[in-house]
Amino acid sequence: MRPLALRTGLETQPVAVQDIGMNERAFLNVEASLTGRRWVGPEPETVRLSEAMAQTTRLPLALCEVLVTRGVTPDTASAYLAPALRDLLPDPMGLRDMEPAAQRFITALTRRERIAIFADYDVDGGSSAALLLVWLREMGHRATLYIPDRIDEGYGPNVPAMQALAAAHDLIICVDCGTLSHEPIAAAQGADVIVLDHHLGGETLPKALAVVNPNRQDEDGSLAHLCAASVVFLMLVDVNRRLRLDGIKGPDLMGLLDLVALATVADVAPLIGVNRAFVRQGLKVMARRDRVGLRALADVARMDQAPTPYALGFLLGPRVNAGGRIGQADLGARLLATADEAEAQALAQRLDELNSERRDIEAAVRAAALAQAEERGLDGPLVWAAGKGWHPGVVGIVAARLKEATNRPAVVIGLEDGIGKGSARSVTGVDLGAAVQRVASEGLLLKGGGHKMAAGLTVAEDHLEAAMARLGELLARQGAGLGGPADLRLTGLLAPGAASLDLVENLESAGPYGASSPAPRFAFADVAVQSRRIGDQHLRLSFTDGMGAKIEAIAFGAFDSPLGPALDNPGHQRFHLAGKLELNSYGGRTKVQLRLEDAARAG
Repeated sequence: MRPLALRTGLETQPVAVQDIGMNERAFLNVEASLTGRRWVGPEPETVRLSEAMAQTTRLPLALCEVLVTRGVTPDTASAYLAPALRDLLPDPMGLRDMEPAAQRFITALTRRERIAIFADYDVDGGSSAALLLVWLREMGHRATLYIPDRIDEGYGPNVPAMQALAAAHDLIICVDCGTLSHEPIAAAQGADVIVLDHHLGGETLPKALAVVNPNRQDEDGSLAHLCAASVVFLMLVDVNRRLRLDGIKGPDLMGLLDLVALATVADVAPLIGVNRAFVRQGLKVMARRDRVGLRALADVARMDQAPTPYALGFLLGPRVNAGGRIGQADLGARLLATADEAEAQALAQRLDELNSERRDIEAAVRAAALAQAEERGLDGPLVWAAGKGWHPGVVGIVAARLKEATNRPAVVIGLEDGIGKGSARSVTGVDLGAAVQRVASEGLLLKGGGHKMAAGLTVAEDHLEAAMARLGELLARQGAGLGGPADLRLTGLLAPGAASLDLVENLESAGPYGASSPAPRFAFADVAVQSRRIGDQHLRLSFTDGMGAKIEAIAFGAFDSPLGPALDNPGHQRFHLAGKLELNSYGGRTKVQLRLEDAARAG
């Protein structure tokens, strides 16, 4: 077999490492890393196509490897690296019910009708509501914001709230919720209801004036990757177009893309198609720091660099979510919509405090849930745990942690007064929302629904075991639980000297990276490591292959895994390291840093 091409820059140089990246052996022969994973390199065909693309386009080989795995060809590389929203934006009228939704919204605006926005309490719901509130404010119209309390009211529209809103409003717009809310929407007598959602629809739709949802069963699925904020944005695109035909100028929609980007990343929507353009353009808008709420939130989160998908998903998103999880449900949406500097600072500070409280609550529930799940067994198609008094605001986060730890769909449920309210998270290739909805339709759940990667459910405690058994059965049919810890897929092998600022900037041009579009991971072979512990859980390292170049690395939460003990004070032991390259700016200097994800002993 031919030798692997070791990445040293724009060119490739053969080295005498045989069979790396081929199917016969694990990458760098790592069958079980320090975290128990098998390293898998690029397929031979990927390597061949990448080399051909590099020769044709003169792009760096490492970048070409990323592009090939995305299905990009030499002819489409330029367009992929510079995605234009105008080329990727779908026609809003391609979604069912868009015309009556947009027209009714315009009617409410022109007649100065009373509008209420009923939103979910997460980032997608808050961003969706903020899009409408900001747009209406710029048109001189105010609307009522209503977000249900997670504990007292649960997810989505409920009968008392919809009755009260209908009594005081002419139009109710449900965002990021409502597709399965037949009875509550029917109870909204005297008001028209529009649903702008993305959760999986049932066989029948509620009796609303319009249900705009790319995941309706009568849609073709081509826009199934959109989050609710994107659906709202598309309606506003159509509304602006209709107003323009009447000689009326609507608000600048490009300036609202920071909200769409935040929702897309925080809701873990796939970064493909138009979503990629939404996030890419939205990050540019956010970098201008024009939105006072996001500016205040970035400051309390101590963001000192330009916004990235990581910042949206792990710094801003959790803080926006914190109000809905353990505090006042509407804090996040109010922050995103406000134009008042003082209010923004106060709301951001409160959300930051709530996020700290959330982390403490989450840690306790996570420890208890993991212990229970381990006792039940982690080798089945479903990992689940349930406990009395577990805060419903953190069960989704804990479910995500269990999913990540086991590579299996996970459900975590908080029990109170005989009723369990839980959240579920899935793995790639397993449609969790459909399975939960099926169990609900069979009567084992009181309520349940969601989308492929996430779902919510309500279950009677005496049906809990039967419901989870049935859910596990349905997930097993989709292939859940067939593997152990997930393989670590690597883009290729790099020499430390090749990890330059230019290379990282080139790789970033293929982003943004996130769900369904993972950032490239590279391995560094047979390196010497120096490390020092940071706090209780983190590890900072530097490593070199002895050829002169040295790279710094950071391993967050290293001492929650075998990485920390193995790499702390490594002595003369050498390692293979794997992770994602990033730029780290500090003190006016920018340098390359490896975000370390895994390691294996060399030799």
